[in-house]
Amino acid sequence: MASRLVIGCMSGTSLDGLDAALVEIEGTGLPMQARFLELRSREFDDLGGRLRRLADQSPMSSGAIARMRSEFVAVHVELVRELAGGRTPDLVVVHGQTVHHCPPLTWQLFDPAPLVHALRVPVVCDLRSADVAAGGQGAPITPLADFILFRDARERRAVVNLGGFANFTWLPAVKERAASELITEIRGGDICVCNQLLNEVSRRAFAEPHDDRGRRARATTSPPALCESLGRLLAPQGRGRSLGTGDECREWIEQYLGRYAGDQLLRACCEVIAGCIGAALEGVADRVLLAGGGARNDTLAELIAAATGAPTGRTDDYGLPIDAREAAEMAVLGALAADGVQITLPQVTKPTSSVGRAGVWAYP
Repeated sequence: MASRLVIGCMSGTSLDGLDAALVEIEGTGLPMQARFLELRSREFDDLGGRLRRLADQSPMSSGAIARMRSEFVAVHVELVRELAGGRTPDLVVVHGQTVHHCPPLTWQLFDPAPLVHALRVPVVCDLRSADVAAGGQGAPITPLADFILFRDARERRAVVNLGGFANFTWLPAVKERAASELITEIRGGDICVCNQLLNEVSRRAFAEPHDDRGRRARATTSPPALCESLGRLLAPQGRGRSLGTGDECREWIEQYLGRYAGDQLLRACCEVIAGCIGAALEGVADRVLLAGGGARNDTLAELIAAATGAPTGRTDDYGLPIDAREAAEMAVLGALAADGVQITLPQVTKPTSSVGRAGVWAYP
């Protein structure tokens, strides 16, 4: 089988830095096998704050956006070169920074040309836009990569990403069926806001970037009225559309911050997010695998395990560290797209017309 080295790059909605993962791909198309090899990460300095302001729809000049994009691309060049070492990857796949997502509008900030010029390798970016152009939601984009990396012969698995927004992939048990048959059964979708909400509460209430391991949320209880008010906002969020700009629930924070202690708000967030995830996965999974930064929030993870009623662990235990999952899955999706596979699933993103090959491709 053909073997390829592919580097995937991801900067998520937390805007704290960039991850780059090196993945070895054996074979082509849906039967491919992917093996995670190495991860490198780089924290953003003040670039993260400026990107956050852009994502928050703060007005900026075109020159300021162009300079920011140039700095953002430069971080990719530096990190990919470091990860590659003396190796020449066959492909580099870049998600780009989502600075606006509200279909039919979506914007993943990136420019592939400097990366192509620096490394002299093919680069693909902007993997969502083809699906959005075809009337789809463009997200979640990862279910097919979850299938490549986490499918199991006997278990029905749910992979839950606890990122800026929580989303899930449901994978059928493989047994002895063909991949082309199985992918029609894969399900997925966005559930509700997650770290976007938790981290904003932590920043506003405690001047901390996040609630470390959920210790503040663990140490308290939350008034029922607080959970009920947030539940009314979060429960409808994951109904058939991808989440993004405008779904961060900042108005809820404004309404209750000061009326309740910050740790009570964090506890309410964890309880309601876990409840939404439990409702989405009730009775359908033999095992739940958690990924994303929120998987380190022990309080949230324990509440999710209780809400789903299924054995719950982290992707670390299945060959892919939680820090590397999204970047590694970008690598897998890029390889699939290079092989001519439609990487978004119609039953997940719901396009209204045919989706062509994903991505903006640039070559040396």
